[in-house]
Amino acid sequence: MTMIIRGGTLITAAETFQADIQVDGETITAIGQNLSAPESAQIVDADGMLVMPGGVDAHTHFDLPMGATVSSDDHYTGHKAAAFGGTTTVIDFVSQDHPTLHESIAAMHAKADAKAAVDYSFHMNITHFDDMIEAEIGALPESEGITSLKVFTAYNQRLRLSDGEIFRVLRAAKGRGLLTMVHAENGDVIDILIAEALAAGHTTPEWHALTRPSWGAVEATLRTAALAGQAAAPVYIVHMNAAGEVDQLRYARERGLPVMGETCPQYLFFTIDHLRRVDGAKWVCSPPMRTTADNARLWAGLMDGTLQTIATDHCPFFYEGNKTIIYEGQPVAIPGKELGASDFTKIPNGLPGVGDRLPVLWTYGVRSGKLTPNQFVALNCTQPAKIFGLYPRKGTLAPGADADIVIWDPESRVRYGIEHAQHRTDYNLYENWELVGYPQKVFLRGTLIVDHEKWLGRAGQGRFLRRTPYAPVL
Repeated sequence: MTMIIRGGTLITAAETFQADIQVDGETITAIGQNLSAPESAQIVDADGMLVMPGGVDAHTHFDLPMGATVSSDDHYTGHKAAAFGGTTTVIDFVSQDHPTLHESIAAMHAKADAKAAVDYSFHMNITHFDDMIEAEIGALPESEGITSLKVFTAYNQRLRLSDGEIFRVLRAAKGRGLLTMVHAENGDVIDILIAEALAAGHTTPEWHALTRPSWGAVEATLRTAALAGQAAAPVYIVHMNAAGEVDQLRYARERGLPVMGETCPQYLFFTIDHLRRVDGAKWVCSPPMRTTADNARLWAGLMDGTLQTIATDHCPFFYEGNKTIIYEGQPVAIPGKELGASDFTKIPNGLPGVGDRLPVLWTYGVRSGKLTPNQFVALNCTQPAKIFGLYPRKGTLAPGADADIVIWDPESRVRYGIEHAQHRTDYNLYENWELVGYPQKVFLRGTLIVDHEKWLGRAGQGRFLRRTPYAPVL
């Protein structure tokens, strides 16, 4: 069936213009003024609306085991939340839990495929490394459609690789056109500071931040850039949160190193002071919140192009997991942040955010004048699609692209919070914030899945995306 979205103002990463969009089946087939349509075509009136590509969130964690619990959104509930916020593509992480990468990926497909409600792909965590894993890395693009790896400079004895192992991963990835992502903190310093804090009886949430100092992130970011330079391999630093990290990213890029950076909304709006609140556990994530000066430098990095993407690191937990909420008519209670009531190290690290990203950033990024509408689309849609081998299928409005389309009402006013957000958890970081501009209709490959506050999607409609290696360094 043909669909014409008529009369909207299209926003891409490069242009803003008025045009119609023709969709045939799952694909955009034409864009232009006053497109003619067969009599049987469905006409969608977008007069007075903005029309944008569906968001691409390249950093999410669904159904992730953590300590004594699991992240509260699975690949249905989290994908549904993403869609309500205008995001139609997400990328999750495969934990290296099985003897081979193939077995770990198969286990993730078993969890995700039947539940997926938007299109999705996977990154592969590399948390132990040997010659066999090195050989498997090279086969990932062809065998699994996966073109990105993630390594850690923190979480000693659990996730961390040595610098030499990271160097080897970088070279193995480069040889087959994969991109290496890095969680950049100093695991050795963190372990010492945590032990000292607990010995001194410091157990409240603020100590989660105080034991993960920003200098460790700054140092690890520069070290990561240096490893990328020595391996002549591209690297993408996830969830950048400190001003000094942006400075180091700029330093590396000015010297021609193939280094890219991502930040997340929580690092633009919140600080360590939120962890000092009575409900401070709600803001516990890794890396932690910093200061208002760090917030400002991250905004500047987005505005001047030093940072390439905004993702969410969506990994929600209940604040009071011993209490029940109702989700889609069913009672749900999952152990959460209360597990760390007497010990900050036992608070599950993670926040809800996949559905909040676009509405919050439109109001406080675009309407505030920090970002142009085109930068908003570039950072949240187009550039993540390019970096992770999904472009031009995803992240843009163009003939041949998937018809992942968001019709956005720029004047819609919403008093945001738990009542609007669709995450399966019991709190929202942006409770009672006033938003101006909100998704009205969201299409996944030409199918309407969100119509104002009505959910029309279903589990299993999301499609796994095999990605293209040798994606560009932006």
